[in-house]
Amino acid sequence: MRPFTFRIYFLLCLLPLFSFQVKPDPQPVDLVYPMLDAANSRWFYFSSATRPFGMVNLSPDHEIDGAWNSGYRYDADTIKGFSHIHAWQLSGVSVMPVSYTEAPEKLIADYYTSYSHEKETVKAGYHKVFLDRYEIDVELTASHRVGMHRYKYPKGKQAGVLFHLGGILGPSSMVDGQLKQTGKRRLEGQITNSPTSRRPKPIKVHFQVVFDRDIESWTAHDSLPHIIVGFGESQGNPVQMKVGLSYTHPDNAMENLLTEIPHWNFDQVVADTREVWNELLGRIQIEGNTETQQKRFYTDLWKALQGRRTISDVNGAYPDHTRDTFRIGQLPVDDEGKPLFRHFNSDSFWGAQWTIAVLWALVYPDIAEEFANSFVQYYKDGGLIPRGPSGGNYTYVMTGASSTPFFVGLYQKGIRGFDISTAYEGLKKNHLPGGMMSKSGYEHQTARGGNVEDYMSKGYVPYPNSRGRFGGHEQGAGQTLEYSYQDWTLAQLSRALGKRADEALFLSRSQNYKNVYDAQSGWMRPKDEKGNWMEPFDPYDYGKGFVEANGAQFTWFVPHDISGLAQLMGGKEKAAAKLNWQFEEAEKLGFTSGTSHAVETHPEYRRIPVNYGNQPSMQMAYVFNYLDRPDLTQYWSRKVLDKAFSALTPHLGYNGDEDQGLMGSLAVLMKLGLFQMNAGTEENPIYELGSPIFDKAVIHLHPDYYSGDTFTIQAENIRPDHFYIQSKIFNGNEIHDIGIRHDALVSGGILKLEMGSKP
Repeated sequence: MRPFTFRIYFLLCLLPLFSFQVKPDPQPVDLVYPMLDAANSRWFYFSSATRPFGMVNLSPDHEIDGAWNSGYRYDADTIKGFSHIHAWQLSGVSVMPVSYTEAPEKLIADYYTSYSHEKETVKAGYHKVFLDRYEIDVELTASHRVGMHRYKYPKGKQAGVLFHLGGILGPSSMVDGQLKQTGKRRLEGQITNSPTSRRPKPIKVHFQVVFDRDIESWTAHDSLPHIIVGFGESQGNPVQMKVGLSYTHPDNAMENLLTEIPHWNFDQVVADTREVWNELLGRIQIEGNTETQQKRFYTDLWKALQGRRTISDVNGAYPDHTRDTFRIGQLPVDDEGKPLFRHFNSDSFWGAQWTIAVLWALVYPDIAEEFANSFVQYYKDGGLIPRGPSGGNYTYVMTGASSTPFFVGLYQKGIRGFDISTAYEGLKKNHLPGGMMSKSGYEHQTARGGNVEDYMSKGYVPYPNSRGRFGGHEQGAGQTLEYSYQDWTLAQLSRALGKRADEALFLSRSQNYKNVYDAQSGWMRPKDEKGNWMEPFDPYDYGKGFVEANGAQFTWFVPHDISGLAQLMGGKEKAAAKLNWQFEEAEKLGFTSGTSHAVETHPEYRRIPVNYGNQPSMQMAYVFNYLDRPDLTQYWSRKVLDKAFSALTPHLGYNGDEDQGLMGSLAVLMKLGLFQMNAGTEENPIYELGSPIFDKAVIHLHPDYYSGDTFTIQAENIRPDHFYIQSKIFNGNEIHDIGIRHDALVSGGILKLEMGSKP
């Protein structure tokens, strides 16, 4: 394990380790477009003033009621506050700078303000906006755990800051808001996120506030929870504020603040945050295609590095809600007392096997290793490796043991700076009764909705669940397919660790997918508890036995045994023809169920046979590689990119459920022309080739993990209609396989591809 503090606090010192010190112009961070899909934003989606995986994600809020259609919404015209936390099932510490000439009491109940995009600037790590009502210029930036504000108030008016200390804020109802003055320029406060249906326990946010001028007034209201602190009449000089957060203790919030931003140089924080982003984004350098597509690429990459947020402090303290009573945990530290890794808040790893699991392991193995250690810590604390924790607690979001492919892929790629013995123990537990496979979505108090028992005894999960309803996503056929794949990945780790009995058990279970394939209809199909096929059956009907998908989409969810699936379908030729027809039909709807996850159940969109707006379809274009039709992988993957992942506007972006980096990661991999069908979980895994869209892409390999310096993809003769690879040569040798093995790729070299218009 490598100390987190070495990687983050001294990140600038790391730059000489990499060969990309000579930065291109424009630099990668300057190409990020934060407004992508901002009109369809949900609470945790939009980002501006934040660092990679930062505890603080500071930005304006236009809608504050609910986890969906909330936070920053591009088409809204009213700002309702500036929140520091936009995370999976978490919010908190919302403020609003205000100016006034009369008594400020009236503002406590009515403080929203209009604004316009014409006076707004948004960059990676920075946000500026003008508040019409108050005539205030607001600037925002952040370190990892501290938000920094700079306000320019109009001359002659009283200047103040309102603190939102109660009421709905995004996914949570904020309660027990407290604020007290602890010095002439200091405040200390706390706010509690009430439990939600997804996060069953409250989570408290402690915060410390420091201003660069004295507080002169304090305005409260008898029946409303908000408070305004005032600074007297503005002379036109900026007022600066720093807000340090902690989920553990107010002293830790202050330590975070003093450690990360001990000064008042706002512009320096902006520059430092920009450099942190630039280092990570610059690990991949691209050339060619249009400026629009270069911007979209780095925006996708930017999305892949956030959403999943830090919950531990600079000293390694973290909130542990996995037990009956809350406790403050402590991460392991190095000889200097610095934590070895961060602890994380994270949406589900459902679908991560084709996205962040592959991208992080290749380009950001240091970050991937941190997440592995964090998830092992959850196991040590609460007895389960999570699939999506929030606030230091399990949420049981989605289905199955979705963390297993992530861990197995890391181990197979040599990323092993975590306790593999403990990790294996936790992963195996998840695949047995009482583990994650026993729980369906948000099943907090029971362990019956996942129905792994029937999966083990019958060979499939019945639909509907004959036991009753215990959580969400109780979709038996889809669960069966997920469990089968996840079992196969655990079998690969069992083999690598010499656990032969476990390997045999999980390999046998991995064939259970065959039990829900209906040869007569040619689709995966739900079965009831007696083994009867579901009647009536419509393979295009959404959510009937399949998780956030239909049977046509989920039929291809066998990433560990495409050849076995093809055999069930009558051979690879027939399977390829069937899948090709699905893509032809899906193209008519742009390969997605509308332009956002909110319309996925629309009567027409729900029937699409391939949906690149949600996770279950992510691998489908690459299935052709395993059906002896790599030309169709190249053709359809490029078509999907053009339709679903090429827009650069506030109203389009991912056309569905981005889910904290999953769609961004997928887009990055597809644009590089790289993919891993089983998440790289076999021994020395292969990176399959698709159809890259850039003339050149250089991946700078991390020197602490890989022996190579760079891996370069040079694609000659790229044009909009040149989908197909004519030849592929790696380090002077022609490639006859569908891709390159991991050991060879991370040893470095140049892959030369000749592209053309004919297969």
